[in-house]
Amino acid sequence: MVDRRQVLNFRVHAQQLDRSAGTLADTAVLDIGVQNTGPDGARWALAVRGVDVTALSDTEVVLLWTVRGAPHLYRRADVGTVAAAVEPFSDADAGKRIYDASRPLKAAGIGNLAALDEVAARMRAVVTRPTVKGDVSGRLATMLPEPYLRSCRPCDATHLYEMPFRLAAVRAGLELQLDTSPPILRRIAGFTKAPAPGDRLDLIRAYLRLLGPATPKQVADYLDAPVKDVKALWPRDVVEVTVDGEVRSLLAADEQALESADGTGTRLLGPYDLFLQAKDRATLVPDAARAKELWPVLGRPGAVLVDGELVGTWRPRKSGRTFTVAVHPWQRLSGATRDAITAQAEHLAAHRAVSLAGVEFAG
Repeated sequence: MVDRRQVLNFRVHAQQLDRSAGTLADTAVLDIGVQNTGPDGARWALAVRGVDVTALSDTEVVLLWTVRGAPHLYRRADVGTVAAAVEPFSDADAGKRIYDASRPLKAAGIGNLAALDEVAARMRAVVTRPTVKGDVSGRLATMLPEPYLRSCRPCDATHLYEMPFRLAAVRAGLELQLDTSPPILRRIAGFTKAPAPGDRLDLIRAYLRLLGPATPKQVADYLDAPVKDVKALWPRDVVEVTVDGEVRSLLAADEQALESADGTGTRLLGPYDLFLQAKDRATLVPDAARAKELWPVLGRPGAVLVDGELVGTWRPRKSGRTFTVAVHPWQRLSGATRDAITAQAEHLAAHRAVSLAGVEFAG
């Protein structure tokens, strides 16, 4: 039996949210990928784990469309192994990951993996130099037959389905140029996909190591993969623990860490921080109303993490060169906790290169 506080403390420590300094080489979340969505995306996720991101360059990191088609940051040295790690487990898995795009392919007798390979080959032929996403999509729409294409009413145009486009990019050896909007695709220099991901970058093992204990369904939901495929690849070196009446798995090597972890510190987590990506949301936030506030359909706020517990949400309010952090606490906060949150807000302001006008605490 393991209570939820042990689980949260374990994740805080595993994800290094309790440290003050670190490097790209020793930052564990880069093994699973750091989602880069919104202004407080991958760089801020690294900054709250003690990494100095002021001089972060694309010689050290690489931005790829990977899990769930979202852009994720990785160590550049790992790029070939990452490509192996994010490969769909099967044709059925590929079909699940590309959503509605699989239906016309199936009707045309085209396998999902074969379709991704076809798109990847065409993309690599198109992207011989840095190219804006829209231009790549436009070229592909003239090169691929109807089962690959969809009619887009807002654009009044025909496009490639979005998920095959995104998931084929890594197969094509393409990366996203940092800090470009709209995204610019370019070839990865010297790209070669590794034959296997190895234990460190294996996504199932990485999920258990960073977001465990977990069930196969929770890992499958994170990856948008079929539970059957995840179960077939489930690690053998796991132990079973019971969390909130549910039997879950943990890597045996992490059993002692689960028992002894003490997640201390205060952090302002970005809306898509890995800590908030766990698929056992009721463990993270047992109260349904608070969960709805933290994970709305649109416009997610950030989360306030204090000593292993999520204690509220926050949103930035920017005006010119200054901004305010608006905090909505879920409980009464001590003066020391408010001071720690303010210190984190000052860290965020410095990270954004703006002046902090203040922190507003609701209630």
